[in-house]
Amino acid sequence: MRLSVLPLVLLIAGCVSTTSDPAPSKPAATRAATPAISLDEANRRLAPVKSRLEPVAERECRQRTRQNTNCDYAISVDKRLNLPANAYQTEDRSGRPLIIFTAALIAQTRNQDELAFVMGHEAAHHVAGHLNRTQQDALAGAAVGAILASVMGGNAEMVDLAMNVGADVGARSFSKEYELEADALGTVIAHRAGYDPVRGAEFFNRIPDPGDQFLGTHPPNKARMAIVRQTAAKL
Repeated sequence: MRLSVLPLVLLIAGCVSTTSDPAPSKPAATRAATPAISLDEANRRLAPVKSRLEPVAERECRQRTRQNTNCDYAISVDKRLNLPANAYQTEDRSGRPLIIFTAALIAQTRNQDELAFVMGHEAAHHVAGHLNRTQQDALAGAAVGAILASVMGGNAEMVDLAMNVGADVGARSFSKEYELEADALGTVIAHRAGYDPVRGAEFFNRIPDPGDQFLGTHPPNKARMAIVRQTAAKL
Protein backbone atom coordinates (compact mmCIF):
# COMPACT_ATOMS: atom_id res chain seq x y z
CA MET A 1 0.00 0.00 0.00
CA ARG A 2 1.21 3.46 -0.84
CA LEU A 3 0.82 6.59 1.24
CA SER A 4 1.50 9.28 -1.31
CA VAL A 5 0.58 12.17 0.98
CA LEU A 6 3.56 11.79 3.30
CA PRO A 7 6.18 13.33 1.01
CA LEU A 8 3.67 16.09 0.28
CA VAL A 9 3.37 17.41 3.82
CA LEU A 10 7.09 18.05 4.13
CA LEU A 11 6.44 21.70 3.53
CA ILE A 12 3.94 24.12 4.92
CA ALA A 13 1.62 25.21 2.14
CA GLY A 14 2.04 28.79 1.02
CA CYS A 15 0.95 30.75 4.04
CA VAL A 16 0.72 34.25 2.69
CA SER A 17 -0.21 33.41 -0.86
CA THR A 18 -2.49 34.92 -3.44
CA THR A 19 -4.84 31.96 -3.74
CA SER A 20 -7.98 31.54 -1.72
CA ASP A 21 -7.25 28.11 -0.24
CA PRO A 22 -4.13 26.21 -1.35
CA ALA A 23 -3.98 22.49 -0.70
CA PRO A 24 -1.31 21.25 1.71
CA SER A 25 0.10 19.00 -0.98
CA LYS A 26 2.02 21.75 -2.73
CA PRO A 27 2.98 25.42 -2.43
CA ALA A 28 0.13 27.80 -3.09
CA ALA A 29 -0.19 29.02 -6.63
CA THR A 30 -1.62 31.74 -8.75
CA ARG A 31 -2.10 31.76 -12.49
CA ALA A 32 0.44 34.54 -12.90
CA ALA A 33 3.59 33.43 -14.71
CA THR A 34 6.58 35.74 -14.99
CA PRO A 35 6.99 38.19 -12.10
CA ALA A 36 7.41 41.90 -12.61
CA ILE A 37 10.94 41.82 -11.17
CA SER A 38 14.11 39.92 -11.95
CA LEU A 39 15.80 37.42 -9.66
CA ASP A 40 18.49 39.98 -8.84
CA GLU A 41 15.88 42.57 -7.92
CA ALA A 42 14.00 40.05 -5.78
CA ASN A 43 17.18 39.19 -3.88
CA ARG A 44 18.01 42.88 -3.49
CA ARG A 45 14.61 43.62 -1.93
CA LEU A 46 14.78 40.61 0.36
CA ALA A 47 18.36 41.13 1.56
CA PRO A 48 17.87 43.97 4.11
CA VAL A 49 14.87 42.26 5.69
CA LYS A 50 16.71 38.97 5.82
CA SER A 51 19.76 40.51 7.51
CA ARG A 52 17.63 42.07 10.26
CA LEU A 53 15.05 39.41 10.84
CA GLU A 54 17.02 36.18 10.46
CA PRO A 55 19.08 36.56 13.67
CA VAL A 56 15.93 37.45 15.60
CA ALA A 57 14.13 34.38 14.26
CA GLU A 58 17.09 32.19 15.16
CA ARG A 59 17.21 33.60 18.68
CA GLU A 60 13.48 33.01 19.17
CA CYS A 61 13.91 29.51 17.81
CA ARG A 62 16.69 28.67 20.25
CA GLN A 63 14.73 30.08 23.18
CA ARG A 64 11.45 28.35 22.37
CA THR A 65 12.52 24.90 21.14
CA ARG A 66 14.46 21.89 22.32
CA GLN A 67 18.21 22.06 22.44
CA ASN A 68 18.70 19.79 19.43
CA THR A 69 16.41 21.82 17.14
CA ASN A 70 18.18 23.20 14.08
CA CYS A 71 17.61 26.98 14.18
CA ASP A 72 20.03 27.88 11.39
CA TYR A 73 17.57 29.31 8.89
CA ALA A 74 18.38 29.50 5.20
CA ILE A 75 16.25 32.19 3.55
CA SER A 76 16.28 32.47 -0.22
CA VAL A 77 14.45 33.36 -3.42
CA ASP A 78 13.44 30.50 -5.69
CA LYS A 79 15.38 30.76 -8.94
CA ARG A 80 12.42 29.59 -11.00
CA LEU A 81 10.93 32.84 -12.20
CA ASN A 82 7.82 31.19 -13.66
CA LEU A 83 6.51 30.25 -10.20
CA PRO A 84 3.45 32.09 -8.87
CA ALA A 85 3.36 34.27 -5.77
CA ASN A 86 4.16 32.12 -2.76
CA ALA A 87 6.28 31.79 0.37
CA TYR A 88 6.67 28.60 2.38
CA GLN A 89 8.77 26.84 4.99
CA THR A 90 10.33 23.42 4.62
CA GLU A 91 13.53 21.60 5.64
CA ASP A 92 16.50 20.19 3.77
CA ARG A 93 17.73 16.62 4.21
CA SER A 94 19.77 17.57 7.27
CA GLY A 95 16.77 19.17 8.98
CA ARG A 96 17.88 22.76 8.35
CA PRO A 97 14.83 25.06 8.14
CA LEU A 98 14.34 26.71 4.76
CA ILE A 99 12.21 29.75 4.02
CA ILE A 100 11.62 30.21 0.33
CA PHE A 101 10.06 33.17 -1.46
CA THR A 102 9.12 33.36 -5.09
CA ALA A 103 10.03 36.49 -6.99
CA ALA A 104 6.35 37.00 -7.79
CA LEU A 105 5.44 37.30 -4.11
CA ILE A 106 8.27 39.73 -3.42
CA ALA A 107 7.08 41.82 -6.36
CA GLN A 108 3.61 42.01 -4.82
CA THR A 109 4.76 43.31 -1.42
CA ARG A 110 4.63 47.07 -0.98
CA ASN A 111 7.12 47.60 1.83
CA GLN A 112 9.65 45.90 4.05
CA ASP A 113 7.10 45.44 6.84
CA GLU A 114 5.11 43.11 4.59
CA LEU A 115 8.20 41.11 3.68
CA ALA A 116 9.21 40.94 7.33
CA PHE A 117 5.79 39.72 8.42
CA VAL A 118 5.79 36.97 5.79
CA MET A 119 9.31 35.96 6.78
CA GLY A 120 8.46 35.97 10.48
CA HIS A 121 5.34 33.91 9.81
CA GLU A 122 7.31 31.26 7.93
CA ALA A 123 10.02 31.20 10.61
CA ALA A 124 7.31 30.69 13.22
CA HIS A 125 6.12 27.52 11.50
CA HIS A 126 9.49 25.94 12.21
CA VAL A 127 9.62 27.16 15.81
CA ALA A 128 6.16 25.71 16.45
CA GLY A 129 7.06 22.39 14.81
CA HIS A 130 4.22 22.56 12.34
CA LEU A 131 5.89 20.32 9.76
CA ASN A 132 6.18 17.45 12.22
CA ARG A 133 2.72 18.09 13.63
CA THR A 134 1.20 18.08 10.15
CA GLN A 135 2.94 14.79 9.38
CA GLN A 136 1.55 13.28 12.56
CA ASP A 137 -1.93 14.56 11.71
CA ALA A 138 -1.62 12.95 8.28
CA LEU A 139 -0.44 9.65 9.73
CA ALA A 140 -3.31 9.58 12.19
CA GLY A 141 -5.81 10.29 9.42
CA ALA A 142 -4.29 7.60 7.22
CA ALA A 143 -4.54 5.05 10.02
CA VAL A 144 -8.21 5.84 10.59
CA GLY A 145 -8.90 5.62 6.86
CA ALA A 146 -7.18 2.23 6.60
CA ILE A 147 -9.09 0.84 9.58
CA LEU A 148 -12.45 1.99 8.25
CA ALA A 149 -11.76 0.59 4.78
CA SER A 150 -10.64 -2.75 6.22
CA VAL A 151 -13.69 -3.02 8.47
CA MET A 152 -15.91 -2.38 5.47
CA GLY A 153 -14.20 -5.20 3.58
CA GLY A 154 -12.30 -3.06 1.12
CA ASN A 155 -9.59 -4.60 -1.04
CA ALA A 156 -5.97 -3.40 -1.07
CA GLU A 157 -6.74 -0.68 -3.61
CA MET A 158 -9.64 0.65 -1.53
CA VAL A 159 -7.55 0.61 1.64
CA ASP A 160 -4.80 2.48 -0.22
CA LEU A 161 -7.29 5.12 -1.37
CA ALA A 162 -8.80 5.42 2.10
CA MET A 163 -5.36 5.94 3.61
CA ASN A 164 -4.58 8.76 1.24
CA VAL A 165 -7.94 10.44 1.74
CA GLY A 166 -7.59 10.04 5.49
CA ALA A 167 -4.08 11.48 5.41
CA ASP A 168 -5.28 14.52 3.46
CA VAL A 169 -8.14 15.09 5.90
CA GLY A 170 -5.77 14.61 8.84
CA ALA A 171 -3.27 17.08 7.44
CA ARG A 172 -6.02 19.67 6.99
CA SER A 173 -7.67 19.17 10.37
CA PHE A 174 -5.46 21.59 12.29
CA SER A 175 -4.05 23.57 9.38
CA LYS A 176 -6.00 26.76 10.14
CA GLU A 177 -4.98 26.56 13.80
CA TYR A 178 -1.33 26.27 12.78
CA GLU A 179 -1.64 29.27 10.49
CA LEU A 180 -2.99 31.43 13.32
CA GLU A 181 -0.23 30.22 15.64
CA ALA A 182 2.33 31.21 13.01
CA ASP A 183 0.64 34.59 12.55
CA ALA A 184 0.89 35.27 16.29
CA LEU A 185 4.52 34.22 16.69
CA GLY A 186 5.43 35.81 13.35
CA THR A 187 4.06 39.07 14.73
CA VAL A 188 6.43 38.79 17.69
CA ILE A 189 9.42 37.98 15.49
CA ALA A 190 8.75 40.84 13.07
CA HIS A 191 8.22 43.28 15.94
CA ARG A 192 11.44 42.28 17.68
CA ALA A 193 13.31 42.74 14.42
CA GLY A 194 12.13 46.35 14.34
CA TYR A 195 9.26 46.05 11.87
CA ASP A 196 5.57 46.90 12.14
CA PRO A 197 3.70 43.56 11.91
CA VAL A 198 0.26 45.17 11.74
CA ARG A 199 1.32 47.20 8.72
CA GLY A 200 2.98 44.08 7.35
CA ALA A 201 -0.17 41.99 7.71
CA GLU A 202 -2.04 44.46 5.51
CA PHE A 203 -0.85 42.19 2.73
CA PHE A 204 -3.91 40.08 3.62
CA ASN A 205 -6.15 42.90 2.43
CA ARG A 206 -4.92 42.38 -1.13
CA ILE A 207 -5.31 38.62 -1.42
CA PRO A 208 -8.45 36.50 -1.88
CA ASP A 209 -10.22 35.61 1.34
CA PRO A 210 -10.52 31.81 1.76
CA GLY A 211 -13.43 32.25 4.15
CA ASP A 212 -14.12 29.72 6.88
CA GLN A 213 -14.23 26.62 4.70
CA PHE A 214 -14.68 23.15 6.19
CA LEU A 215 -11.27 21.46 6.10
CA GLY A 216 -9.81 24.54 4.46
CA THR A 217 -6.09 24.99 4.91
CA HIS A 218 -6.19 28.68 5.77
CA PRO A 219 -8.37 30.75 8.13
CA PRO A 220 -10.32 33.80 6.97
CA ASN A 221 -8.19 36.89 6.39
CA LYS A 222 -10.25 38.74 9.01
CA ALA A 223 -9.27 36.18 11.67
CA ARG A 224 -5.62 36.47 10.71
CA MET A 225 -5.64 40.24 10.92
CA ALA A 226 -7.37 40.02 14.30
CA ILE A 227 -4.72 37.71 15.78
CA VAL A 228 -1.96 39.97 14.49
CA ARG A 229 -3.55 43.07 16.05
CA GLN A 230 -4.23 41.28 19.35
CA THR A 231 -0.67 40.00 19.56
CA ALA A 232 0.88 43.33 18.59
CA ALA A 233 -1.20 45.15 21.19
CA LYS A 234 0.45 43.09 23.92
CA LEU A 235 4.00 43.80 22.78
